[in-house]
Amino acid sequence: MSTKSYPRAKRVGQQIQRALSELIRRELRDPRLGMITLTDVRMSSDLSYAKIYYSVLGADPLLAQQILTQASDMLRGPLGRALGIRHSPELRFVQDELIESGARLSALINKAVKDDEARHVDEEPAAESESSAEADDDGHYDSDEDDDEPSSPRR
Repeated sequence: MSTKSYPRAKRVGQQIQRALSELIRRELRDPRLGMITLTDVRMSSDLSYAKIYYSVLGADPLLAQQILTQASDMLRGPLGRALGIRHSPELRFVQDELIESGARLSALINKAVKDDEARHVDEEPAAESESSAEADDDGHYDSDEDDDEPSSPRR
């Protein structure tokens, strides 16, 4: 098998993503499904299989997977008619974990930044006290220093 790019597969995948998102919104009226977003469609080189990546909001991901898998055969016919293709690909739904892993990594980064800031806040008062002591001895002329010298005795 060659390493040739399949631009037709990419174009068909984009069309499937648009048409299928509309079909899911219109045909699948299951309230348990929640809000579903199709994030990517990857086609096999012979266009016989479509792997559809999705993310779900407001529903159980396992339940959404089950509903979409059961509905894949029902969606196949209208999808083929909407695209005007002779053979509609077999639909395989896969939960897209990139969004969740990105959110998890973002939360970890935010926690690490907060922990680092908390650690540096503890060190700042010591640094401020040293800098305030150095600020008094900055080499500037202070007129009160002249008053400390002994003057001629008053009688």
